[in-house]
Amino acid sequence: TFRESSSGLAVVGSGGEVLLHNPRAEALGAVTGDRLDPRAWAACQRVHAGDRSLEVDLSPLERTPRGPVAVQARVRALGDGFALVEAVDTSEVARLEATRRDFVANVSHELKTPVGAVGLLAEALLDTLDGLEPAEGSEPDAAEVRRFGEKLLREATRMGNLVSELIALSRLTGAERLPELAAVEVDDVVDEALARSRNSAESHSVEITADEASGLVVDGDRSLLVTALTNLVENAIAYSPADSSVSVSRREVEGSVEIAVTDRGIGIAPEHQKRVFERFFRVDPARSRATGGTGLGLAIVKHVCANHGGEVRLWSRPGTGSTFTMRLPARMGITGAVTGAPERAARTGG
Repeated sequence: TFRESSSGLAVVGSGGEVLLHNPRAEALGAVTGDRLDPRAWAACQRVHAGDRSLEVDLSPLERTPRGPVAVQARVRALGDGFALVEAVDTSEVARLEATRRDFVANVSHELKTPVGAVGLLAEALLDTLDGLEPAEGSEPDAAEVRRFGEKLLREATRMGNLVSELIALSRLTGAERLPELAAVEVDDVVDEALARSRNSAESHSVEITADEASGLVVDGDRSLLVTALTNLVENAIAYSPADSSVSVSRREVEGSVEIAVTDRGIGIAPEHQKRVFERFFRVDPARSRATGGTGLGLAIVKHVCANHGGEVRLWSRPGTGSTFTMRLPARMGITGAVTGAPERAARTGG
């Protein structure tokens, strides 16, 4: 009905008087008392002058804590000098657009850093090769060439990882359908994630341990689940001190499968814990970039879990360490665990 419509509706006379309006029109600010927003009245005048329909921005000039952020209205001529103003709350659209702009800005910033570094390193490499006078009969310093070459490779790898994770994240958050879910053995996911993380663990002198095989099964996409768990393990390694350990465990709790990754690293302050799953948020930007982190790994974990009907949880205490837990619905009819499998622990650092 007119009164209960989710849109703000107001019938306006030829002199700007509000003849009829519903409560929503006042809630959205199109009407205050019996007065029409001047911007809406200006649109009404143009409609009376010949335009059949106009759109007008009625967003609040001053924001209030509980009021709308953005309001759009359409003004239509009703004939005989009357006009209808229909206002709609577009706050959510505005927020999404702001998020998109922030995302694009962050992507541009993140890509600009490695791209700029690649360019500078390439120039330095060329300078090293060409810097010595040919008449001297000298050759470029091999150590310098190697140093610049390694930096160039590191920045190029980081840029490639960033682009790959951006593509993965866009698929997870976009309209593209996920692959059909199938039975996935949790033990296989854990094994592959640990295998992918072994080189990183070795380079950081971190030990990775895993509990016994569980026999648990979930409905999911194996590739996405491996990617998510690998991201958690790699993140734990990156924030762990040398000669410490990262452990992976799995269990069934009330119809859900939990896969937990625990480190004994620096921990995360309480004020940062709610933001760690945001795109490009870093507790320690310098450390993240130094380890090749893109700032997207935990965001990918969050969306993979959500797309599987689950969630990711965080427990952390500064100076003690952190535990990230992927919680996923267990496959119907599959319960219990395989016992007797030996604990697998691999010392991967020196």
